[in-house]
Amino acid sequence: MSREKEMHYWIRASSADFAGTLPRARSGHSAVNIGKSKVVIFGGLVDKRFLNDITVYDAENKLWFQPECTGGGSDGQVGPSPRAFHVAVAIDCHMFIFGGRSGAKRLGDFWVLDTDIWQWSELSGFGDLPPARDFAAAAPIGNQKIVMCGGWDGKKWLSDVYVLDTISLEWTELSISGTVPPARCGHSATMVEKRLLVYGGRGSSGIVGDFWALKGIIEEENETPGWTQLKLPGQAPSSRCGHSVTSRGHYLLLFGGHGTGGWLSRYDIYYNDCIILNRVSVQWKQLPTSNECPPARAYHSMTLIGSRYLLFGGFDGKSTFGDIWWLVPEDDPISKRSTPSLPKTLHEDKKVAASDSSLPNVLKENLHQESAISELQKRFKSFSSFSRSEHQIMDESNDKELHELALKFTEGSMSSNDAISLNQAVRLLRDYWRNAEPNFIELRQLGPLLRDYQRLINHHRLDNISSEYDPASLGLVSTGCSVAYRFYHIKDASQLRMDDIPKLLEEYKELLGD
Repeated sequence: MSREKEMHYWIRASSADFAGTLPRARSGHSAVNIGKSKVVIFGGLVDKRFLNDITVYDAENKLWFQPECTGGGSDGQVGPSPRAFHVAVAIDCHMFIFGGRSGAKRLGDFWVLDTDIWQWSELSGFGDLPPARDFAAAAPIGNQKIVMCGGWDGKKWLSDVYVLDTISLEWTELSISGTVPPARCGHSATMVEKRLLVYGGRGSSGIVGDFWALKGIIEEENETPGWTQLKLPGQAPSSRCGHSVTSRGHYLLLFGGHGTGGWLSRYDIYYNDCIILNRVSVQWKQLPTSNECPPARAYHSMTLIGSRYLLFGGFDGKSTFGDIWWLVPEDDPISKRSTPSLPKTLHEDKKVAASDSSLPNVLKENLHQESAISELQKRFKSFSSFSRSEHQIMDESNDKELHELALKFTEGSMSSNDAISLNQAVRLLRDYWRNAEPNFIELRQLGPLLRDYQRLINHHRLDNISSEYDPASLGLVSTGCSVAYRFYHIKDASQLRMDDIPKLLEEYKELLGD
């Protein structure tokens, strides 16, 4: 079966897949393959903070680790300064880094990391460098050279092309005749045999979806450098920037990215589609995938380890992701991994009055409960830790994502003659979480689970107040307390790291027990 017709499965990585310290959430980072079994992640951006840490995934040992790096530059610090939207390319055991952004500053420094001894060396003093830029794209040419094109220098989009010889450390700007693609940033660049393929990006005309091939970058071929625009048949991707393109055999896999929609009023669109370019038939095709897809995103990383694609991080216009996903073919052992069905004991209470199954009645009941809690809060003005002005927690009656998840969990579990109210569905979902293992908590469950956890803390502490009239007891949730709820002040589930899930679930179960 050809790969573009072969079903692939999205599998959210579980805690059982790895050991070690996972990378923190980020976007605009780089991820390169070193050898056949290592992925090195560097830098990125989260909550307006630029990063310069190194995290490595060792596929052979299923281990994430942070190496102790040495070496530095003129400022005496180890390694490059914090940055995002740089270029990173691996040649053998060396990872080369150029440019990027730190704050509002575009960078033009040049570094290499020797991954055999985890030592950084600054190469900025070796000859003339390309101008500073971010959002450029680069790719290896064989096992000695690197080609970099485009980017943004803070004032204008760029269309220049530079080739680096990693032996002499000399950068050379290519002189290209004929038609040149419009200047751009946020595009992808992938070497396929003798050609550099560039797709998409953002330029003076907005976000584009054009596709270009550059010849003449391999000296031995003695070709005059020149661009050709490619217009290929099939299900071509929509215009986008911040996407990833990953090469495997005769195929290129394009995933995600950021585009715009609308006519009179423009709005952002983030993608989570998978589109294959078949280099043999030379046409685009949608990759058939099964299971729940990762949330749409851009400025993520997608690397290939064996036959598995590894997706990490990214940004969707609001949230920065720290989740890790596998995209695997159907013959992969983990492709059949699924969330277990609800326990049979959850289906025993089958007879429910029809009026109870209506959403308005449930909402009214919950609103009444919430108003009672609000009244109780007013009686204790010193209770600032839970004040809605400081940390607003969605009422259960307004948590549509919780309601939809709860009702979906009961689909297929009840016979056609059964009826179940929304209130009961939520209780069944809580019972499921009470008995669930961390590696079976799906990504779509994290938001509702986090908010339910936070509501339970509120209700639990307010119960203590009503019985003891001791506002100070509520301080247990914030500081100087004997009970520490670590995830109460997290505003969005995307801020959770993978190794937070077991801890969150443990505290949630304790609250349910209380």
